[in-house]
Amino acid sequence: METIQNYVAGAIVNSESERFGAVYNPATGEQTKQVVLSYAHEAEQAVEAASTAFKAWSKTSPLKRARVMFQFKALLEANMDRIARTISNEHGKVYSDAIGEVTRGLEVVEFACGIPHLQKGEHSANVGTGVDSHSLMQPLGVCVGITPFNFPAMVPMWMFPVAIATGNTFVLKPSEKDPSTALILAELLKQAGLPDGVFNVVNGDKEVVDALLTSPKVEAVSFVGSTPIAEYIYATASAHGKRCQALGGAKNHCILMPDADMDMATNAIMGAAYGAAGERCMALSVAVAVGDETANRLIEKLTQQISQMKVGPGIVEGTENDMGPVISALHKQTICDYITSGEEQGAEIVVDGRDFTVTGNETGYFVGPTLIDNVTPEMTVYKEEIFGPVLAVVRVSDYETALSLINQHEYGNGTAIFTRDGETARQFSEDVQAGMVGVNVPIPVPMAFHSFGGWKRSIFGPLNVHGNDGVRFYTKMKTVTSRWPASVRLEQHTSSFSMPTME
Repeated sequence: METIQNYVAGAIVNSESERFGAVYNPATGEQTKQVVLSYAHEAEQAVEAASTAFKAWSKTSPLKRARVMFQFKALLEANMDRIARTISNEHGKVYSDAIGEVTRGLEVVEFACGIPHLQKGEHSANVGTGVDSHSLMQPLGVCVGITPFNFPAMVPMWMFPVAIATGNTFVLKPSEKDPSTALILAELLKQAGLPDGVFNVVNGDKEVVDALLTSPKVEAVSFVGSTPIAEYIYATASAHGKRCQALGGAKNHCILMPDADMDMATNAIMGAAYGAAGERCMALSVAVAVGDETANRLIEKLTQQISQMKVGPGIVEGTENDMGPVISALHKQTICDYITSGEEQGAEIVVDGRDFTVTGNETGYFVGPTLIDNVTPEMTVYKEEIFGPVLAVVRVSDYETALSLINQHEYGNGTAIFTRDGETARQFSEDVQAGMVGVNVPIPVPMAFHSFGGWKRSIFGPLNVHGNDGVRFYTKMKTVTSRWPASVRLEQHTSSFSMPTME
């Protein structure tokens, strides 16, 4: 059986560990690979390699660093199919969704290609008589990314392209559930001309994570995952003097107003609730319908569309499913337990995905698209993040009650409103307590040149991911104030007749 190893200082390195994690194809339930669960000292070896590489990479001109990113971009485009198939086989999401994931990661690489402009700092002449000031945005050192299973390509590419382009070196600890993509990215970075040691991959579990969080040579940690782990990551990294951004969980609501375009809203909610089997931190998991008539129309349309969904393996030659399996047998059981809790607490299970099976893939980790009506804020299915293909419908009498529900929830990652009324949409955008807002847009994930991040217990740390916040996170500002005394000017010069270039 193939064993996924580490990537350190430009080469695959076999771990000394005899502990392994199983890697499954979620569509079949079969183990396809195993991944090494490294020792703490092996994580430190990766940090040491990154620290050594930082000395030269941090002095490399932003132009040269950008050119590596341009080459990496071209290689990502050439290997799109290979990466998407790897994601689909290990995560389970359908092929088109995997292509979309790689594309969104690629957009951050494109953003990082502009690093000569993004990192150029500021200058003020004559802040005093004969005194000038200028700022330098300098790299931090060794940076760490700890990433989740649901986006094995996109989330790492939210982090390392900006970190590397700004002159840092990087150690990635990918999810042990789908680790192969990380090594493909490492391979392509090397082909793009990235020097050895600038990017490293260490596979493992909590032992590796703790080693990275406490390593004295690590300067910054970026994390995306569940809120309890995000809290732990942030607290541990901060206690050890590291800069940290830790993005946690979500319970994303949308408000459906009576004046909304119901067909458009239903289509949008369907994709946002059931795409990637609901395993997105920006998935819509709660639809707040204003008025019973609105709720009834929504339930009717959703039920009809759910009955037409194609659920099955992520890759089927010659066709395309709408939704694949969830990541593991344990996660499938957890999702089913949430659905049961809703039933026991008085909600109506309109469409039940607990006993869903796919012919020919009976051992796969499939949960059918599930629709639950008459959910109330006291229920577990409302309060907790399910991270599966489960949509809860909450009925309220007016807009103010709907807004209050969102603002009172502990999570504030993303939200949306469906309405034709501009005043309502504008007021919602201003008053809602969430970091990312969609107006008739179901998954308001910002483009790469803006920054991604929620509010409340959906994020820990002051800076968001990618965009200008990403550049600020991976750099430290230095301001130089200078005055030059009068001196004798040298008059000797030599002539050059070639076009001047910068290296």
